[in-house]
Parts: sequence; structure tokens; C-alpha cells
Amino acid sequence: MTAGLTFRDAVDTDVDTLVALIESAYRGDSSRTGWTTEADILEGQRTDPEGVLEVIKAPDSRLLTVERDGEVVACCQLEHRGSHAYFGMFAVSPKLQGGGLGKVIIAEAERRVREEWGATEMQMTVISVRDDLIAWYERRGYRRTGRMTPFPYGDERFGVPQRDDLRFELLVKPLV
Repeated sequence: MTAGLTFRDAVDTDVDTLVALIESAYRGDSSRTGWTTEADILEGQRTDPEGVLEVIKAPDSRLLTVERDGEVVACCQLEHRGSHAYFGMFAVSPKLQGGGLGKVIIAEAERRVREEWGATEMQMTVISVRDDLIAWYERRGYRRTGRMTPFPYGDERFGVPQRDDLRFELLVKPLV
């Protein structure tokens, strides 16, 4: 499952492919093939070409793209924020979820921010009602902080909420 992976920074020409990958992992019926779907709590889009291009172009940010046999199969955002790094926009092709690919990618992301940026901690935000996803991150060494930020209700760039109790919780992991 994880053999033959190539990791590289995304470029402008990857935008459409990456939007399709991220949408397939989180929204609509295709996302139900995998276990990371948010289709029951959010409808609409997960991201858009402008949002993906913004991550690619932002200083101190990269969109790590993972290929196998020339096909983009996963991605994640890494952002340098001083002593820590931010991990986001993580997507694995639904048809490949559950086979260990995510573990390999997050370990590589942690290695890169530690070695390239000297980051001593990785941070991320997860929708607080995503218990299965939070448990997966906890098994990778992340811990819940209880620090919440509001979900951007009314901003359809982030989706159309299907419930009124959504918020983001900060998860952290020391990188020592």
C-alpha cells in the first residue's frame, strides 16, 4: 500500500487535481468509500481552486503532494509558524483509506517540519464532533487541548453545516 510513494511540493498545475482529491475525501457520495467523510455534517464544498492555490503560494507554507505511479493519491498542508508547524488540508484518496497510507504521510510530514524548519510541535484543528478522526490522531500521538475556535457558519467556502454544534478543536503533538 505504501510502496513507491513520491513526495513533492504542489505546483500551480496541480490545483484542479488536488481540489478533486480533497473533495472526494470529505464530501458527497464518493467520500463515503473512505472513513474520513464529513458528508453527514457538512454539505457543499470542502475547498476551492482559490483556497488550494493560496496554500501553494503562501510564504512559509507548502502543500505536500503524494504520488504513486504518477497519480496523486494524497496531500497535506504544512505551514511554518515559528517554533511549531500547522498540519491541515489532509486528504487521502477514499479508495486507499484504511491501509496505512495516512500513517506514513503524517510521519513524513512530521519529519519534514522537524528537520527543515526545526519545529518542535505540530498543531492542527479538527471539527470537534469528529470522534473517529480525533481518535486516529490520538493514536498517532496528538492530544486534545480543549481549545476551541468557532466554525465559520455562513461562509460556504468551508461547506454548508448540517448541524449547529460545529467548532474546531486544537490538537497538538510534540516533535522531539
